[in-house]
Amino acid sequence: MGRIKMKRYSQPVDNLWTTRRNPVQVIHIFATYLTKAVRCHRVKRAAEADSSQARMQLTGKLCLLIGLLLQTTIPSAQAVGIQTDKDHYKLYAHSRIINWTETRCFIALIDKENRHWNPNAKNGSHYGIGQMRNTKYRELDGYRQIDWTLRYIAKRYSTPCKAWAFFKANGYH
Repeated sequence: MGRIKMKRYSQPVDNLWTTRRNPVQVIHIFATYLTKAVRCHRVKRAAEADSSQARMQLTGKLCLLIGLLLQTTIPSAQAVGIQTDKDHYKLYAHSRIINWTETRCFIALIDKENRHWNPNAKNGSHYGIGQMRNTKYRELDGYRQIDWTLRYIAKRYSTPCKAWAFFKANGYH
């Protein structure tokens, strides 16, 4: 019996790492190409017991490997939530402040005022991320609250580090 010939395709295969596919589709595609490659490189016919058993074991190992890769690389829906918003607010603050030392002071200050960076937080008559008393402030989204807080700090203390130093010196922490 002759060797099985594989067709050569002129178009490239989809890049499985950059396109989002159903994990079952990915496993099927890999198994298909792997099966063809094993058949091509084996001298024996695929119908013999040894080659079928080896191919089945290899496919099983491949499925396990792909499953593990998909579990570790695709973030779960549970990881998204307040923590992500908090991180976005911190990044936004850094984009507005630019200086990393000043950003760290601002983050420390806000962490003490509102550790969750929750724009809907209320503590007595104080509202939002920066815990301001202005009623207009509580109606703003988190990003605008950061802008207002930075303007307040600039007017009163000139820099976030000076505001943080004042905060610590007066025992507010």
